[in-house]
Amino acid sequence: MSIESKLENLSLDDGASIADAVKADGVNKSGLASNIAGLVAKCASKDDAESLAGMAAAKALADVPEADAFTKECLGACLSQASSKNPEVRKAAEETATAICEKINPFAIKSLLPALFATLPVEKKWQERVLALKCIAGFSKTAPKQLGIALPEIVPEVTACMWDTKKQVKTASTDAMRSACEVIGNKDIEHMNAKIITAITKPKEVPEIMHEMAGVTFVQSVESPALAMVVPLLLRGLREKSTATKRQSAVIINNMSKLVDNPLDAAPFLPLLLPALETNAESIADPEAREVTERAVAQLARLKGLADKAVSVRGDTSKVSAEFKTAIGGDVSPEFETVIEHLSSVATTMMDLHFMEDLQWTKNVAPGLTGFISKADADKATEAVRVKAEEMLVIPEEEDEDDDAEELCNCQFTLAYGTKILLHNTKMKLKRGKRYGLLGGNDSGKTTLMRAIANNQVEGFPDVTEVRTVFVEADIQGEQSHLSCVEYVFVDEKIQAMEISKDEVRKVLATVGFTEDGKAKPDHAVSTLSGGWRMKLALARAMLQKADILLLDEPTNHLDVINVAWVKNYLNSLTDVTSIIVSHDSGLLNDCCTNILQIENLKLHTFKGNLDEFVKLKPEARAYFSISESKMKFRFPQPGPIEGVKSKGKALMKMSNCTFTYPVNETPTLFDISVQVSLSSRVACVGENGAGKSTMIKLLVGEIEPQVGDVWKHPNARIAYVAQHAFHHIESHLNKTPNEYIRWRYANNGEDKESLVKVTMQFTPEEEKLQKTPFEIQFVDDESGKITKVKKVVAELVGGRKQNKSKEYEYEIKYAGSTVDSGEYLPAKTLKKMG
Repeated sequence: MSIESKLENLSLDDGASIADAVKADGVNKSGLASNIAGLVAKCASKDDAESLAGMAAAKALADVPEADAFTKECLGACLSQASSKNPEVRKAAEETATAICEKINPFAIKSLLPALFATLPVEKKWQERVLALKCIAGFSKTAPKQLGIALPEIVPEVTACMWDTKKQVKTASTDAMRSACEVIGNKDIEHMNAKIITAITKPKEVPEIMHEMAGVTFVQSVESPALAMVVPLLLRGLREKSTATKRQSAVIINNMSKLVDNPLDAAPFLPLLLPALETNAESIADPEAREVTERAVAQLARLKGLADKAVSVRGDTSKVSAEFKTAIGGDVSPEFETVIEHLSSVATTMMDLHFMEDLQWTKNVAPGLTGFISKADADKATEAVRVKAEEMLVIPEEEDEDDDAEELCNCQFTLAYGTKILLHNTKMKLKRGKRYGLLGGNDSGKTTLMRAIANNQVEGFPDVTEVRTVFVEADIQGEQSHLSCVEYVFVDEKIQAMEISKDEVRKVLATVGFTEDGKAKPDHAVSTLSGGWRMKLALARAMLQKADILLLDEPTNHLDVINVAWVKNYLNSLTDVTSIIVSHDSGLLNDCCTNILQIENLKLHTFKGNLDEFVKLKPEARAYFSISESKMKFRFPQPGPIEGVKSKGKALMKMSNCTFTYPVNETPTLFDISVQVSLSSRVACVGENGAGKSTMIKLLVGEIEPQVGDVWKHPNARIAYVAQHAFHHIESHLNKTPNEYIRWRYANNGEDKESLVKVTMQFTPEEEKLQKTPFEIQFVDDESGKITKVKKVVAELVGGRKQNKSKEYEYEIKYAGSTVDSGEYLPAKTLKKMG
């Protein structure tokens, strides 16, 4: 008996035979395809017996995968029977709807959503709505990944039901939302799931939840399931009255959007978030909160631009459907059209989840076609569509013109420093002989990236045995500062591993200027080298290692014009060596770079050409090099007047006829130098590398002492010295945060503790001997005028200071053996005589 005739007189026992007929003959030959409307009518029938028989048949067909395209048509009818007065019909409706949703191909659940959503509006009966919500919740167990990518459509529908006045609907919708949260797959926010659900029904708790959410460190890639759950909460935060909550929402949006790898994941939410953010950016009064919001707007606008460029096939069954028809060839019947539409829904979901293996398609797609064409043809057509689908997913990349250049690296990686994400799922491609300028704002991770490459810590980067990388930085460690230049290079681990002799080291050092008759001598200690010569020493060490990739961090810092030109010529001569250069020297990046790498929004972007070419494409990049283009403002506090200094021309610091020779040198670095600095001074000190510029300033501020000549500083002057190597005492404070270090260093009313360890502040043995020797001090009695002479030893200066009638400074002192401050003052001249 045909299915058509069975449907006319359908009974409860016919379900199994109908399912068997479809299994044996297929959906087309058995007649199910052409008679599915009759089965749907039976399921929806007002007659209890008919509806029970229809639903029994639909439930049996749910076990036949080939029939999915037609069995799902019965879902709407089953849901409508959930409000039947007959308890048997209600029970059958729930069992059948559940069976259809549980047993359908997991990749086809999106095709069930229209029927489920049509049952959720408030005008529908509550029993039907509860059953539809239960079906949605059930997907979390049978099709978790597929439910995840459907969340952008599901969450708004379920959220509306959570406000329902009917308790059963509210409970079912909350359960459905809880099940949806289980499939987000984002470990960064999974601990917030319960609170996200709470925020939907209890708006008063939104500010507190937003505050907690703002403390989340986002590390994992953000995909559409996570966005679907968080966006409703963020929208509420943006619409709150509190500026703090609005600001926190903008911060979260900015942070999360940087971790969106595929712009199409964010596309459905941009029309919701962008207008709300733009409104806040215009209306928030607090300038800092407004700036934060503007950054979030810019970030989403960037994502929108990328999403608009991307060719989207997400959820678009029409393109895949057209490919099926092309692969099958010829005209297709209306019944076959239904199957193709169903399989297109399956295929697009597989594409969204990147299930693109041929075996996966043969298993999930091909069986649906066998009811109309042979298995061989079905497999052939499925493979043809799969190949086309893969082409649709390919994101076209810029064609690389330099096909002949050897590829040294092509990797995708994530880079973090502590809890801060610097680069996320970004690509890096390097070619031999190219010179890459690495640009990015402060704290974007430029040096960290180069150090990670040098230490072989970048995922996917070739091993050191395949590609030799050398990090060039003027990094003379404290424990090596006593070594000579030759020894310093020779003891390097990598030089030792290559078994390079000292003679070779000496030869290479000579090529960069380390000669016996030069300013920098190969056998002198590296501690005597100026900043420029330290960089040349680091470059010489790199030259010996025969690198494939040179990583240069500010290679022209502290170099004079001649040596900058030398570095440029050297880099340009390396035709087989790849360079990555971090520099604020725009001339270097223009004259040397063939490509620019920019770190922006946690991604590494590659551009062809030098800095000028890059700035034409990205004018805002001028802020990296030009203070006038930068929005950052830096103000020094206005110092108060200096006691005892009325004229701006009066000397505050001076050195007279000073000569200084470093211990290992025979020739003085400075000879007979005299310098004077007043309040009106604005002095630039120029000279070639090694001429003694830094040495002269160190003498002036008291870091070192001259062998000949005098250095004087006004006792009330406060001097700030910002050196090339500013933190030469930092090794004693490695466990302190920057904040703690500054507070320690200037704890005593702003006095610099590190100034106490200057050479000029250390007592010589002669001074210490003098301090312990009793000194004759005269006391004059004010009434009688009698002079008393007493020998005493000053133990310490207590801290007070005043001027006497002669305009000389006197200092409050404490005598040795005294248990209390004496309250007496002695002139500075007397104290100097006492050591």
